[in-house]
Amino acid sequence: MNGNEILIIKDLKKNYGSKEVLKGIDISVSQGEIIGYIGPNGAGKSTTVKIILGIEEGYSGEVKLFGRDIGDGNIEYKKKIGYVPEIAEVYDNLTAHEYLTFIGELYGMEFDLVDYKAKRLMELFGVGEVYHARISSYSKGMRQKLLIISSLLHNPDILFLDEPINGLDANSVMIFKEILGQLAKQGKTIFYSSHIMDVVEKISSRIILLHDGKIAADGSFAELKNQNEEGTLEEIFNQLTGFNEHKEIGERFVSIVQEV
Repeated sequence: MNGNEILIIKDLKKNYGSKEVLKGIDISVSQGEIIGYIGPNGAGKSTTVKIILGIEEGYSGEVKLFGRDIGDGNIEYKKKIGYVPEIAEVYDNLTAHEYLTFIGELYGMEFDLVDYKAKRLMELFGVGEVYHARISSYSKGMRQKLLIISSLLHNPDILFLDEPINGLDANSVMIFKEILGQLAKQGKTIFYSSHIMDVVEKISSRIILLHDGKIAADGSFAELKNQNEEGTLEEIFNQLTGFNEHKEIGERFVSIVQEV
């Protein structure tokens, strides 16, 4: 590992049967970067993350995290990872107290420390009053806050976030963006995957666009803007992925809605 590179991916390929999902991607990520990892559905974003997490196997190429090949059989590196999946199963019959202390102990944390941190983080995120309530009674936003807290309890060095602000209200989104900024200042590395382009544009120090299993763009928003004709990240995204039918489809959709 050179300098402060925390993640190195070389010629990563992955097939599902005859379908080639990743077609040889190369990524090098430095400590403290906030990576906006974006692309259309089916581009290979989730597959990339699941390979790094050790959830997906059967790939070719090299993936090094914290200077070690993740395929060497040593899973200790997973203790340094936080993950918020787009769709997560939580134990509805547990309380947040039970769920978070369980997660913390899985990472080797002492019960009293987990309990203290979990309660304080719930309070700061505006859901302290439901710390001892069943998760089954939670709203979507409350569940999302629980998932975010569970991903950070053990103070990970790298964080993978897939649509992390789903269900959050405007104030909570502002708090969350500030949390990400503070984490980056502390040297934490963040992979942020979302279809909400304006958020990705604002929080990312670097944006990687995956399209059809390949990297179509890699750079800061300013660099991408200089390299492309369009202005916003959403417009650049559409230009690079070749999608320019949104206006026509939107107009036709509304015209059908208005038919009598």
